[in-house]
Amino acid sequence: MRLNPLLCLAALAGATPIAAADVAHPAVVELYQSQGCSSCPPADAVLNALADRPDVLALSFAVTYWDDLGWKDTFAAPAFTQRQWDYARAGGRGNVATPQVIVNGRGVLTGNRRADVDAVIAQFDRGLSGPPLTLADGSVSVGAGHGTATLWLVRYDPRTIAVPIRAGENGGRTIPHRNIVRQLVKLGAWHGQPARFAIPASSPNLRSAVLLQAGMGGPIIASSRL
Repeated sequence: MRLNPLLCLAALAGATPIAAADVAHPAVVELYQSQGCSSCPPADAVLNALADRPDVLALSFAVTYWDDLGWKDTFAAPAFTQRQWDYARAGGRGNVATPQVIVNGRGVLTGNRRADVDAVIAQFDRGLSGPPLTLADGSVSVGAGHGTATLWLVRYDPRTIAVPIRAGENGGRTIPHRNIVRQLVKLGAWHGQPARFAIPASSPNLRSAVLLQAGMGGPIIASSRL
């Protein structure tokens, strides 16, 4: 049996084992949440803690369907709501809800317990599969592989942003957020052959990552921080 050296080092150090097989291509953990949802703060806290893991790309997507229920989310965008619906339809689910965590485009859970999320990250680890993603000269190159997929650019704010909520279910609370997604851009289609995609300029306050995803709401087959 071949052992993952990262797992061995973490075990020897007494740290939490790294779950993803390739830290350069982290497990993608997407949280769908709203500041107006009283059930979301525990899931926000889990996502905030995961943001420090090198083997995990933790992304917080604020949805819009709570905006008319007492408090308009300060980060919500229709594109993020649409992305959650794409996952629902691809998975045969007839509705969406918050909080909801989706791991690598496959594992779905509520996400308000750290142990549950850790277990699903391990269960749906992509291993060393997927084409390589490399950054050079303001572009991302996708290597050869199988099938077709869409390359997404995600821009997110890595800071801890404490938001005071003045109305709605969370009125009177201050909720900290990390890795809030601010932009989601479709860079283009990949058809299994090596391809290069230009990266548009970014705000200096935002970090960037790319996700190679099969279908609308399908599995994420490769990912990389830029």
